[in-house]
Amino acid sequence: MAGASLAAQLAPHLRVLVLEAEETPGYHATGRSAAFWTETYGGPLVQPLSSATGAFLACPPTAFAEQSFLRPRGALMLGTAAQAQAFMDQFAGSGVALQPWSRADLEACLPGLQPRWTAGVWEASNADIDVAALHMAYLRAARRAGAEVLMRHPVTALRKQAKGWKVTAGGATFTIARLVNAAGAWAGDLAALAGALPIPIQPLRRTMVQLRLDTNISPDLPLVIDLAGGFYFKPEGTNRVWLSPHDETPSKPCDAAPEEADVALALDRFGQVVNWPIAAVERRWAGLRSFTPDRAPVFGEDPACPGFYWCAGQGGAGIQTAPAIAALLAAEILGEAPLAPYAGIDRAAYAPARFATVTNGADG
Repeated sequence: MAGASLAAQLAPHLRVLVLEAEETPGYHATGRSAAFWTETYGGPLVQPLSSATGAFLACPPTAFAEQSFLRPRGALMLGTAAQAQAFMDQFAGSGVALQPWSRADLEACLPGLQPRWTAGVWEASNADIDVAALHMAYLRAARRAGAEVLMRHPVTALRKQAKGWKVTAGGATFTIARLVNAAGAWAGDLAALAGALPIPIQPLRRTMVQLRLDTNISPDLPLVIDLAGGFYFKPEGTNRVWLSPHDETPSKPCDAAPEEADVALALDRFGQVVNWPIAAVERRWAGLRSFTPDRAPVFGEDPACPGFYWCAGQGGAGIQTAPAIAALLAAEILGEAPLAPYAGIDRAAYAPARFATVTNGADG
């Protein structure tokens, strides 16, 4: 999603080449997303990007898409009164509409809720994202504007030249003026090839399962999130649920697969939230969410490597922040002011330069 969204922004202005290592676009993190837009997800560092993206996802330009990418759902964060208050304090002044809920409020919304959950926070703006439609719309827009997208072209070598880069990928060689590192879990490896800042990008495995329930539930129930970070789940129809134990297991860049222990953990935590009987685990999968040390995305030109731009470390919020990140990074590359919806975002908070002192100190 990161590469496709940026390509769509740049292609009307520059010649753009997208090099994809896999046989199909979005094979890794994008194709395995839990598919929701929640302004608070990822914490206060990520929230400005998510909030700024909402209007685009809800009402995209008609030339880009014919309908909204969002379906309203609402998010319910569960915990104790102290956890709920601490969560709301985190986002005080952010403009995100949050409501504290009592046990009675929780019971009225979520049937079968176990007794341990005494308070919560309601985030009404939450919505499901049609990830596949959004990704395809970006690729379509990029290609329509002249971008070339090459599959099965993993980058194997980079060489800085007097003007630009020589890139070896998929057995071919390309000469380019600027290079954008949107390689997800492989972003650190690509940066090393370029001689860019050694920003630590840590892939963390996240497990998802699809449950078939032995009972019917409303398909319009909210996304349910643990304020302590132990799970999230949402309905997929009248008797199915997408569930994650919110695991974050360090991993090397790879084609991630679920571990049985994490699937078992998900089922155990689900049973501690609601008393909905499970008929079967129908599907299980895993993906890699990649984080910087401060867990905020990193995008912008590398101060140690002119012409090399980062677009990485989006963690679990890469889909819901892609329009904002693409617009801001495209503005930087083109030397233009950011578009109005994103103009107020502090780009320095996400710039690679924030890691320069740390990485240089570590090297020394």
